[in-house]
Amino acid sequence: MRTSILGATVALALVTGSATASEGPKLAAQNWSFGGIFGTFDRATLRRGVQVYNEVCASCHSLKLVAYRNLGDVGYGAEEVKAIAAEFEVTDGPNDDGDMFTRPALPADRFAAPFENDKAARAANNGALPPDLSVITKARKGGSDYIYALLSRYAEDPPADFELSDGMYYNEVFPGHQIAMSPPLGEDAVEYADGTKATTAQMSKDVTTFLVWAAEPEMEERKRLGIIVMIFLTALTAMLYALKRMIWSDLH
Repeated sequence: MRTSILGATVALALVTGSATASEGPKLAAQNWSFGGIFGTFDRATLRRGVQVYNEVCASCHSLKLVAYRNLGDVGYGAEEVKAIAAEFEVTDGPNDDGDMFTRPALPADRFAAPFENDKAARAANNGALPPDLSVITKARKGGSDYIYALLSRYAEDPPADFELSDGMYYNEVFPGHQIAMSPPLGEDAVEYADGTKATTAQMSKDVTTFLVWAAEPEMEERKRLGIIVMIFLTALTAMLYALKRMIWSDLH
């Protein structure tokens, strides 16, 4: 199922209001499984995040730096990856006649782009260009906490003293509070394959976790290497200290 929602997920830069307006309330720090030096990605959360992206976000937002085969690192098997990729079409060619053609995506393909080009994307979104989400969590101050807050803190009605421009939506954390993306997530917008209740907060957290992984798929390996290096340096320091004590023991 693909839910066609104007703006889909995280159109973080689509605003016509003043960029110098209020920065919004302080972001609440969320408890992320990948936080801290020992943090790792929760695979069940990642899989739900993939589902939210494919069913909601992919209709407007690209993920140009991620290939379908990378989903194997999320916990999908080879056949599952093939099935997910086959749900989308990509442009290929030219064929023997010199023409471009479309075909079902393969695991080796990058995530299918929803539009042919930026002009087509703007034409479909009232002039706004939905950003690519490949590194969106690294490109926005506040990272994962900001993405989560942006997705989950729309207000149906703005404050009485706030003038909302036509075609804009009120968001509590977006600078200026006016955003061109309609609320992308609503209760039960998707039906999770694992039976998890699809609340707005749950979907926001799941897709945010997936986008963090998309931006830093090497995070877990980097942390493991860092821990190994720290252990090695600690052991080396202890050995050098013991050697120093042995060499200089006659002077004490």
